[in-house]
Amino acid sequence: MKPFSPIRLLALCLPAVICLSARAQEESGVIISALSQVLPGTPEGKVNFDSKTGTVTYSDGIFVSDGKSVLTANSAAVNTKTGDVVADGNVHIESGDQLWVGEHISYNFKTKLMRSEQFRTGKNPVFASGTELTGDKSNKVYSARSAFVTTDDVSEPLYRVKASHIRLIPGKSVQMWNAVLYVGDVPMFYFPYYQRNLGPHANNFSTTPGYRSRYGPYLLNTYTWFLDGVADGKVHLDYRERRGVGVGPDLNLHLERWGDLSLKYYYQNDARASSSTNAFPNFGTMPENRQRFYAGWQATPATNLNLKALVNYQSDPLFLHDFFEGDYVLNPQPNTFIEVNKYWNNWSLDALATPRINNFFSQTERLPDVKLTGFRQQIFGTPLYYDSESSLGWYHAYVANTTNGFYPFTNGFFADSAARADTYHQISLPWVFFHKLNVAPYVGGRFTYYSRRSDVSGSSDETYRGVLTTGMRTSFKASRLWAATTNSFWDLDGLRHVIEPSADYVFIPRPSTVASQLPQFDSENPSLLESPVLLADYNSIDSIDSQNVIRFGLRNLLQTKRGGVMDDFVNWNVMLDYRLDPKLNQSPLNDLYSRFAIRPRRWLTAESQLRYDLDHGDLNLAFHQLTFAPNDRWSWGIGHWYLRGGSWGNGTWNENNFISSTAYYRVNDNWGLRATHNYNSANGRLQEQFYTVYRDLRSFTGALTFRVLDEPNHANDFTIAFTLSLKASPATRVGEDSVNPYRLVGE
Repeated sequence: MKPFSPIRLLALCLPAVICLSARAQEESGVIISALSQVLPGTPEGKVNFDSKTGTVTYSDGIFVSDGKSVLTANSAAVNTKTGDVVADGNVHIESGDQLWVGEHISYNFKTKLMRSEQFRTGKNPVFASGTELTGDKSNKVYSARSAFVTTDDVSEPLYRVKASHIRLIPGKSVQMWNAVLYVGDVPMFYFPYYQRNLGPHANNFSTTPGYRSRYGPYLLNTYTWFLDGVADGKVHLDYRERRGVGVGPDLNLHLERWGDLSLKYYYQNDARASSSTNAFPNFGTMPENRQRFYAGWQATPATNLNLKALVNYQSDPLFLHDFFEGDYVLNPQPNTFIEVNKYWNNWSLDALATPRINNFFSQTERLPDVKLTGFRQQIFGTPLYYDSESSLGWYHAYVANTTNGFYPFTNGFFADSAARADTYHQISLPWVFFHKLNVAPYVGGRFTYYSRRSDVSGSSDETYRGVLTTGMRTSFKASRLWAATTNSFWDLDGLRHVIEPSADYVFIPRPSTVASQLPQFDSENPSLLESPVLLADYNSIDSIDSQNVIRFGLRNLLQTKRGGVMDDFVNWNVMLDYRLDPKLNQSPLNDLYSRFAIRPRRWLTAESQLRYDLDHGDLNLAFHQLTFAPNDRWSWGIGHWYLRGGSWGNGTWNENNFISSTAYYRVNDNWGLRATHNYNSANGRLQEQFYTVYRDLRSFTGALTFRVLDEPNHANDFTIAFTLSLKASPATRVGEDSVNPYRLVGE
C-alpha cells in the first residue's frame, strides 16, 4: 500500500492553483480546485456552488487543501462553512506524514477527523486496513472493525496482525483487541491485546532456533516493547535442551535530565552444570542456579555534572562464557563502580567507588576514591603554568584463589588494606621559538601517605613517600602544501605533508620509599604498549620508580582532499625511549614502537602496529589489518596478530600468532554470503569458523549461520542457527553482525 505519489506533487504546486470558487475559499481558508488544474492530463471536471449552504460539489476529479492536509478524489461535496468533505471514488488524504485511502470517506478539515466504511492507512513502516472507521472529536482517536496491521508495504502482505477491534492514534500508536498473527493465511499466534507504535520503535517478537553441541537443540525467544519514549525493554524466554530454561527481563528507562537507566537480569536453571558441558573441563562444576544482573546509569542533571553507575553481578566466572559469549569476548571480567564528576573552568572533582560484588575475581575496592584535578592554568599573569592532581581514598585489595587454575567457589584471600592520600603538583614554563619550536621545561613533586596497613603477613606502620621529577618537553611542527598535485590512481587532490618530531626528557631520582615497600593498589599492569614516562600521565601511583630517559617521537602525516573534505592519506607515528641510566637487566634502548596507516583509496585501508627490540632483533608485537570495501556488493578484511612469548617489556607473555578474515558478498538483491575465520598459526588450529547465508524475504531478513569452535582440551563445538528479523524492527543494528558475529547464533 504505497503512498500516492501525485499528492506530494500537488502539495508543492499549491501556489500555482487557480481556484474556481474564490468566494468559498475566502470564507473557509481551504483551497478547492478541479484536479485537472493542478494535475495536467486528468479529465475536466464539473463544479457547482450553493451559496446558501456554502457547499461546493465537484465531479471528475477534485483537489482540496488547507496547507496542512491534502485530499483528492473522483468526486466530493465540500462545505466551506463547517470544513466537512464527503468524498467518493479513489479517495486519498495526506495529513502530515499519515496517508489514508478509501472509496468513501467523510473528512473535516477543521477537526481533522474522518469516517469511512472501508479504509487503508500508512505511516512508514506501519500500515493498516479495516472497516467502519469512526473518529472521536475529543481526543482525535479513531476506532475501526475487522482491521489488520502490517509492515509489509504491498496490497497482499506476507504477514499481518488481524483484530476484531482497533483504536488508532495517528502518528503515535495502534491498539488491537482479539488479535491473531497470520503468516500468509495461517494463524500463528493469538494476542488478547496488542499495541504497536506507528514508527521505527515498535513492539516486536523475535526467535532464534538452532542447535549447539553443548546445548543440544535450542530456541531463544525475545519480545521487545516500547512505551511512549519513556521506557522500553525486552523479555527473554529461552530453552536449551541440555541446559534447561533461561529467562529474564531487560528494562531501559529514559529519565530526561536524570539520564538513562538500564537494568538486565537473566536466570538459567542449568541442568548439566558439570565439567563435561562447559569449555573448561578441569575447572569443576558450576552451580545449578546460574544468573547475572546488570545495571547501568548515566546522567548529566546539571551543567558540568556527570553521574555514572555500573553494576555487574554474576553467579560464577563462566556464566557469560557459557550463555553470552559475545559479552564474554568483549570483557571476561566486568567491573562495578559508581562515579560522580564535577567540572569547572580550571578544576574537576571526581568521586569513585568500586565495591567488590563478584568474589571470584581479583580486585581492588575503592570505598571511596576522591580526586581533585587542577587543569593547566596560568599563574597570576606570569609565564608560568600550574597543574595538579590530589586524591584521597580507602582501599582493599583482594586476590582470587587460583588453586588448580580455577576459583569458582571461594572468596579468595585478602591481600592488603590501607588509606592513601596522594598529591602531585607541577609548574611548567612553555616557550615558542621561531613560531614552530615548542619548549616546556617543568618541575614537579609528589607526596604520598599510606596509613597503617593490614595485609596477609599481619600489619605494618604508616608509610610516607616523596618523589621529585623534572624535565623538558620539546616538539617541532612543519608543513608543506602541494595544491596542484593530483593522481587518479592514489585518489589524490592536492597533498599536504605535516612532520612533527618531539623529544621529552624526564628525570626522576630514587623515591624516598621504594615501590616494593608500598601496598600496590595502583600497580603497573603488564601492557603491550609503552607506559607513559611523564609523571603527570602515569596512573600507576604505587609503582613509581626512578628513571632518566628521553622519549623520542616522530609523526608524519600526508593529507589530501577526497569528496570535498580533508582525508588522511598516510599517518605514521614512531616512538623510541633512550635510557640514560638503565636499571639492572635493562638496555639503553627500549623497544621501537611504530603505528602506521595508509588509505590509498577511499575503499582501501591498511594499518600496522609494531614493537621491535632493537638490541636483540626480536619482533615482540605485530598487528596488521587490510580492509577492502570497494562497493556495497562485496567487502573483505584480513588481519594478522603476533605476540612473542617470553618475558619482555613489563610482563611475561604466551605466544600468539593469529590470522583472521571476514568476507562478505551480496549475490543479488535477495541473497548474501559472509564467512569469518580465525586461524591460530602457533598451533595450526582453525580456532573459529562462521558461515552465514542471508536471504531477503521482502518484509523479513533471514540469516542461516553455521559455526565451528575448536577450543583446546575440548571436543569441537558445532552450532547452527537461524535468525529472522523484521526489516521495520531489525533485531541488530546495521553492521553489528560483522563486529559481533555471536549475535547470529543468539549469544
